[in-house]
Amino acid sequence: MRILSNVRHSWNHIRHFSSRIPQPHFKMDSKLASIIEQVKVDIITPTQQRDNARQLEEVSRNFICENGHRSVPTKEMFTYAVQTSLGDDVYNEPSTIALESHIAKLTGKEAALFVSSGTMGNQLAIRTHLQQPPNSIICDVRAHINKYEAGGAAIHSGALQNALTPKNGHHLTLKDIEPHVVFGTDVHSAPTRIICLENTLNGTIMPQNDIIEIADFALKNGILMHLDGARLWHVAAETQTPIDELCAPFDSVSLCFSKGLDFWRGMRQTGVLAGSVAYALTHNFPLLPRVHALAKRLQTGLEELQVGILSPAETCMVFYDPSTIGVEYWEIIDHAAALPNPISLTGSRMVVHIQTSPEAVDDFLSLIRMLKEKKVRAGIVPSPVDSDGMRNVYVRAMRPSTPTR
Repeated sequence: MRILSNVRHSWNHIRHFSSRIPQPHFKMDSKLASIIEQVKVDIITPTQQRDNARQLEEVSRNFICENGHRSVPTKEMFTYAVQTSLGDDVYNEPSTIALESHIAKLTGKEAALFVSSGTMGNQLAIRTHLQQPPNSIICDVRAHINKYEAGGAAIHSGALQNALTPKNGHHLTLKDIEPHVVFGTDVHSAPTRIICLENTLNGTIMPQNDIIEIADFALKNGILMHLDGARLWHVAAETQTPIDELCAPFDSVSLCFSKGLDFWRGMRQTGVLAGSVAYALTHNFPLLPRVHALAKRLQTGLEELQVGILSPAETCMVFYDPSTIGVEYWEIIDHAAALPNPISLTGSRMVVHIQTSPEAVDDFLSLIRMLKEKKVRAGIVPSPVDSDGMRNVYVRAMRPSTPTR
């Protein structure tokens, strides 16, 4: 209600001020009047407040992602955001400039640029570094830039991506990278120009000592370093390492405010967006340790039910395999959606975020317990998870296909 009253007060002030400005008198053409009527729209429905409350409840029971399209802004974030500048970022919008200056200082870099997505941030950094083909990039095979950015490095920068599988099953090391680095200027090859690392990757933390070892090698050989730090906030909170220290080995860093910090995303009048980010940095970042504890509680509950864990909860994600108790992902999704207070899921990945409720975790574990008991009554005995090294832990639910005649 505070934000509503603030907006109403501002509008009344503007309306009173504008009433003192001489208005031109003209007769409106009937065609123009008709177009004006066509253009008019009211997007605030009579049930909007109730719908917003419902969305806040739904997001507390959503384990799909903590991204901006899944999380919703709180009233407090709105209240802070509407106090920012209404200027245009093309013409040096002050709130956005203040945010960019803060992020540059926070990461220990010369400058920062506020962009609309993590993919855009990664691809801008890569394109800035790669000025003229031929060139290549080394990254983890599971990396976002390799799997989920639509071949952006090839499209925008003409770069070959050399995606490597870590031998330790957790993170890339210099021993993984060094044999695959392409040196020289042979016209038949694409020399390695950038090593791109991701931290966290699937919720797991890359040890800083391994990052530093890779960075030292890169510096000696004229290779640049880029960090996809979309969820670097989780690394800082879990390892208690300052952001600038985590960023120091890299020439460029991409940070995401919709990952973990629950900033709703959406660019030109960017002050309101910058204000939402500032609120998230100040008020939401301190909540991450609680998020990590809740994720670990979720993992422990699954383990007690003999559910397989594909990747443990180092930060905010748990990857699980219910086949160990004879249950399929789609069964869980259907039963979760049918609960009196539904839970949203997609497959093996469960993401805990600052708006996740402990009750949702309890209800999910109760659901798994019920399904397990049902399978046990049917004669299914729990079995260990089938581990085959570096298999893809991110599994989306697939329903059994219906036979065709």
